[in-house]
Order: sequence, then C-alpha cells, then structure tokens
Amino acid sequence: MTGAALAEVKVPQLSSEQMAGEMAFNENCASCHGTNAAGQDGIAPPLVHFIYEPSHHGDQAFVLAAQNGVRQHHWPFGNMPPVEDVSEGEIQTIIAYVRALQRANGIN
Repeated sequence: MTGAALAEVKVPQLSSEQMAGEMAFNENCASCHGTNAAGQDGIAPPLVHFIYEPSHHGDQAFVLAAQNGVRQHHWPFGNMPPVEDVSEGEIQTIIAYVRALQRANGIN
C-alpha cells in the first residue's frame, strides 16, 4: 500500500531520542502516514501539517490515537485503527520525532 506523499518534509538533525522515535515511527506508523510523516495520498494524512500543531493536537492526542484509534474527522481517509504492539515509551519517542519534523517545517 503506497500513495504519493502529501507534504514536502525537511528533516532536521535528530537527537538520539528523536532517532529512536524515527525508528519506532518507521516500524509502526510509516506504512500509513508515509516516510517522514509526509502522509500518503488515498491512505493517511501527513502529520507534518498545521492541523497537528501542538496547540490543536497535543501530545496526548497522539497517545490516544495510537492506543485507541480515532474516528475520521479532519481528512477523508476513514477511521484510524489502534496501533497494535506499540508501547507508551515508543509512542513518546514517536511524538518527539514528529514534533521535531513539525518544528523544522514551521509548525510550532
């Protein structure tokens, strides 16, 4: 399952925690949300997008989405199922990675 990237993402130099998050993201999230969280046309939205800025979707929103899934609300991709076998610690590193990507792309 692959679709064209929906965002152009600049990747910053990553800290060790953010690199761990990149690895966890690639294992658990990239198959839908794409390389570097750029989204995939017809599959899942980019997480490097102003909709997911911290003031609108705080870190806990990412935790809950991974643990419980989330109903479609901003994008026409359908519901997101829970992410199986991802630990809360991995989720925290994934959040650190996504937030680093967001900041590097002007999303604060």
